[in-house]
Amino acid sequence: MSQNRSRILLLLSALLVSFPGWTQEVHSFFTGVRALGMGGAKIAVANDETSLLANPAGLGKLRDYYGTLLDPELEFSQNYNGIYNSGPFSAPTDLVQISNSLNKSPDTYFHIREQVFPSFVVRNFGIGIYYREVLDMIMNTAKTSTNIFYQKDEAILLGYNFRFWDGRIKIGFTGKAIDRVEVVNPALAYPGNYTLQANASEGAAVGGDVGLNLTAPWIWLPTLSIVARDVGSTQFTSGKNIQMTTTGIPNPVTQDYDVALAIFPIHANRARSSVTFEVQSLLASQTAADPIRYYHAGWEMNYSDFFFLRAGMNGHWWTAGMEMSTQNLQFQLASYGEDVGQGNALTEDRRYVLKFAFRF
Repeated sequence: MSQNRSRILLLLSALLVSFPGWTQEVHSFFTGVRALGMGGAKIAVANDETSLLANPAGLGKLRDYYGTLLDPELEFSQNYNGIYNSGPFSAPTDLVQISNSLNKSPDTYFHIREQVFPSFVVRNFGIGIYYREVLDMIMNTAKTSTNIFYQKDEAILLGYNFRFWDGRIKIGFTGKAIDRVEVVNPALAYPGNYTLQANASEGAAVGGDVGLNLTAPWIWLPTLSIVARDVGSTQFTSGKNIQMTTTGIPNPVTQDYDVALAIFPIHANRARSSVTFEVQSLLASQTAADPIRYYHAGWEMNYSDFFFLRAGMNGHWWTAGMEMSTQNLQFQLASYGEDVGQGNALTEDRRYVLKFAFRF
């Protein structure tokens, strides 16, 4: 027994030494390019189809209907080109290909996210189909193991909002049915079997979010927003093997809360702005080694609903973005920094996000 304990301790020590302080970042079910340009803050400013995902109370802020037919969003880290040039790959979310590329770029953080959200929303109601795939990987210095976080979500969302006191109080609800494929492994041995089939868990779940917006009838419309996410917790036990045959189910998502404050100054007939501060995953942040990771602050300048400038702070790191929008077309881009350091150690992974949407 003592020899087995010694071997386990030696293995753990080797893993800790070989990974230079990397850990898995704070992940959320949804984040979008607009929010990422505004420091990751989203719940108090949501006022379009993304309200279904960000804050269902935002459905009460819609001034018109929106139908989104095509809206691909792509996000990648600053290391993407360097990793690709060292070891080319054809599928950026394929664990086998990326692990072989990282073998030529150890200690380099790889990140990719792809998502689409065709949807239809009107004031107080919305429905959408959401697809998201994200992969984070880093191989240790010794090239003996890889830290992997992978999720693929396919979801149907239905939301409704109630307005009270001339809209000063908004209470919204979003129901979501999700099928999730997940790999969470901080030290998968390399070389080894890196196929998704061998490492993933899969399960289906039904969950819900509840949002509240309280807006004071004063100049600049100061707003308090609260969203209870995954009310009662979301357990992926309703079904499995929808996409592949796996053992085990994805990790449950426990109930947590996002809280935000915002103001909306009007500068001229066609110019207005939004300023917001937000704390995400309020319960998790209270026990985190670095709670600043959960703090988000953002600013947006809107000129005539056509041109938007955005800036903010995502935890410790700056963000920026812009948008050009017409009645049917929307182009957005953003850059933000994500903290991927361990504990109180700060390590920035700079990222870039692009989105194109065709709406009616």
